[in-house]
Amino acid sequence: MPRMRAVDAAVAVLELEGATQTFGLPGAAINPFYDAMRRHGGISHVLARHVEGASHMADGYSRAAAGNIGVCLGTSGPAGTDMVTGLYAAGADSVPLLAVTGQAPVAKLDKEDFQAVDIASIAAPVTKWAVTVKEGAQVPGAFQKAFQLMRSGRPGPVLLDLPLDVQQTEIEFNPETYAPLPVERPRATRAQVERALDLLQRADRPLLVAGGGVLLAGAEALLVELAETLDVPVVPTLMGWGAIPDDHPLAAGMVGIQTAHRYGNATFLESDLVLGVGNRWANRHTGGLDTYRRGRTFVHVDIEPTQLGRVFAPDYGIVSDARAFLATALEVARERWAAGVLPDRRSWVRACAARKGTLLRRTHFTQAPIKPQRVYEEMNRAFGPDTVYVTTIGLSQIAAAQLLHVYRPRHWVNAGQAGPLGWTGPAALGVVRARPDAPVVAISGDYDFQFMLEELAVGAQHRLPYVHVVVNNAYLGLIRQAQRGFDMDYEVSLAFENINSTDPVAGGYGVDHVRVAEALGCRALRVHDPEQLAEAFGKAQAMAAELRVPVVVEVVLERVTNIAMGADLDTVTEFEEPARGRDDAPTAVALLD
Repeated sequence: MPRMRAVDAAVAVLELEGATQTFGLPGAAINPFYDAMRRHGGISHVLARHVEGASHMADGYSRAAAGNIGVCLGTSGPAGTDMVTGLYAAGADSVPLLAVTGQAPVAKLDKEDFQAVDIASIAAPVTKWAVTVKEGAQVPGAFQKAFQLMRSGRPGPVLLDLPLDVQQTEIEFNPETYAPLPVERPRATRAQVERALDLLQRADRPLLVAGGGVLLAGAEALLVELAETLDVPVVPTLMGWGAIPDDHPLAAGMVGIQTAHRYGNATFLESDLVLGVGNRWANRHTGGLDTYRRGRTFVHVDIEPTQLGRVFAPDYGIVSDARAFLATALEVARERWAAGVLPDRRSWVRACAARKGTLLRRTHFTQAPIKPQRVYEEMNRAFGPDTVYVTTIGLSQIAAAQLLHVYRPRHWVNAGQAGPLGWTGPAALGVVRARPDAPVVAISGDYDFQFMLEELAVGAQHRLPYVHVVVNNAYLGLIRQAQRGFDMDYEVSLAFENINSTDPVAGGYGVDHVRVAEALGCRALRVHDPEQLAEAFGKAQAMAAELRVPVVVEVVLERVTNIAMGADLDTVTEFEEPARGRDDAPTAVALLD
């Protein structure tokens, strides 16, 4: 049996499990692991500027890589605690991510050694498993179990903490005989599927809700074919956006109290049965449950048993992997279509399409400072259907979800539940690493951008090109809008007179994002005039492709804009008058592609 250090075995397992992309920072307690990667030679690494940034890079990588898993590395103590936000963001959205931390030697544990902290206990609530491995011989098995857990059931992150002496322990391990542990995913029975389709078949105005679980299972093609066979419109959730192209005739729009379409909410309120697959009934999707549930029958399919009934009790629940359920459902639907027993849904589908073509939000504003809606209108024109959008939270993300269009699976990469500020930039770098041939466009407000802007240097160093659109109103915009309920505007302004700025307008907005980006090795443009947005976006794409670095496009917005939202699906406040033409219609965008 070959003998090697425990870290050499761990790195071999990474390659054998297909996890060959890491992000992180070396340090004294994790240096043996880095030495093992150096000797092995088959593991790529991106040096981050902050360990939280590294965790978001690994998160973005996993979200975009369609089956592969990003790995975040850090030393002992604060490196692990810095990862916690990244682990939370990944776990909240069911994203597999492996975090590996160094640790003080086993004999020093619980003795307040330098940078020794019980990271396993700290990380436990936001991971599927967090453990300090105290025996070198257990390291390969711990990594093997980690990959099984990350891929089984509801996916999620795992943290493995490796004491310095454990990493360097000589053990016996044979990579040639290694095999991953079987992945466990529950499957719906045919009887369960038939019951769900019986309920759907009896409904007059049914909808399919496609959650993020559909994308995690790689089942988007099955979902679309099932919808087409049954002739039932589809509502993607924020995490499931892209499961069906926005311009598909059965795409009914997103539903919710923030990240939603007017036509999506109107259609949902007309429905009488909702079949949710791989979704979690998140509160930004449902709003008030009385309104959301009233007059509708609910069928819920989810891979995690504890998700059924967690928010509200469905009329019928099925524990199943989304792909397994949809495959059987499609089989049953084809049989019923061939037998001629499926109901005629044409009038319902036409009504949904009519709302989609008329219940629109206005985007074509011509004034300066620029209104944010115009930014997304121009982004729809400038960036094609293969664009991967990356964003996290704030009015910038809410407006993007209301006004952009997504046409491919995993082309909307969003930290949906946790929404940590600063996530967007590093996550975009992870996406670029996972999808080097796809155009990547990140969307941030000024505050999200400022949180972790040092990671731009990572993009410059490692030649990771993408376009980062920063909509700058020098405000904590979402918090300012929420403070309207308290009749205040308190500690939410980021504006100050920048004594170093040469721009008479942007100088009053505070931070000079253009100069900061350029100081970090990137390129940047600033736009004041809405008529110059298209040119700026085109120029940014060309610069990113040529120079192979991130390119920032800062758009100077009007200071105050309220974006549509509310507490219930039927009480969303539209602060701007509706569109009179086809401002945000996905079919109109499709004609431009």
